[in-house]
Amino acid sequence: MNSGKKRHWKDLTAGQQAAVLTLASVQLSLAVTAWTDLAIRPADQVRGGKATWAGIIAINFLGPVLYFTRGIQRH
Repeated sequence: MNSGKKRHWKDLTAGQQAAVLTLASVQLSLAVTAWTDLAIRPADQVRGGKATWAGIIAINFLGPVLYFTRGIQRH
C-alpha cells in the first residue's frame, strides 16, 4: 500500500528497475513502429485522420495496439 511517500528510482529493487526499463522499451518500440507506419502509409489506407492517430499512438501500449488493429484499413 502507498504510504504517501513518493518512490524514487533508487528505492526500486534491481528486478523492479529491470521491469520498468523493459516495459518502457516495449512501449517505445511499439510507438515508434506505429508512428513510422502511419507516416509512410497512404492516407486512404488509414481509418480517420492521420493527426488523430498520431495522438492516439502516444497513449501507452493501448494507442499503438489500437492503431494496428483498428486504424489500418485492410483492402
